Amino acid sequence: MKQTQFITAVLLVLAILLAGCSGASQYQRKEEAEAHRNIGEAYMRQGNYTAALKELLQAETMNPQDPHTYNVLGLCYLMKRQYRESALAFEKAVDLKPDFAPAINNLGTAYLALQEWDSAISAFQKITNDLLYATPHFPLSNLGMAYYNKREYATAKKYYSEALALQPDFVIALRGLGRTQMAMGETRSGIKTFEKALALDPGNAQLFMDAANAYRNAGDNANARVAYQRVIDLDPEAALATEAKHAISALP
Repeated sequence: MKQTQFITAVLLVLAILLAGCSGASQYQRKEEAEAHRNIGEAYMRQGNYTAALKELLQAETMNPQDPHTYNVLGLCYLMKRQYRESALAFEKAVDLKPDFAPAINNLGTAYLALQEWDSAISAFQKITNDLLYATPHFPLSNLGMAYYNKREYATAKKYYSEALALQPDFVIALRGLGRTQMAMGETRSGIKTFEKALALDPGNAQLFMDAANAYRNAGDNANARVAYQRVIDLDPEAALATEAKHAISALP
């Protein structure tokens, strides 16, 4: 309800701006563009990405020099799984504002979605040492993900560990570290990492699946069975639950 009221209020402001004059000045066009961007962001918070995209494209047309519009536009494309368009929007944001750290991190995330690992690494490395960036554990963890997918596991482990040194309860990095440890043959460490992540996020079916596979690899079929069953219990209709059922049936 509050979001709907906000959109209505912004639309009223926009209507007043449009009625103010027929030949809008540059300042007024920027004001109108900002109003469209605000509406777009409100629609995004509602999960209505198609309506958001329409507003954001209008904002871009009215003020094509606003890096913040391109950043939000990139996020909208990312949510719609239009990864190439997302990357292009973030690239425009960074071109207009080279020190725009959130947009740089978002650009790296788009590259991850495109499986362009080296481009993602290049983006994330630009902000890992930015002392003004409020959440450096995000790009550090993302670097871990990129190197994991390049199968450079020692480097992936380094970055995941650095992210966790800053934010010990960061579940995404814990899962990444656990997967990396398993890939490196560090099964016991991997299991401990997954168990720590599950203590923080006990409703995460994917984490239970990771832990179950780790238990199975360690020959601990009893705990593997329990963890696979938790995957099924959390979301019985999910594809992951079907995979867990097959895994249980294959246990001795």
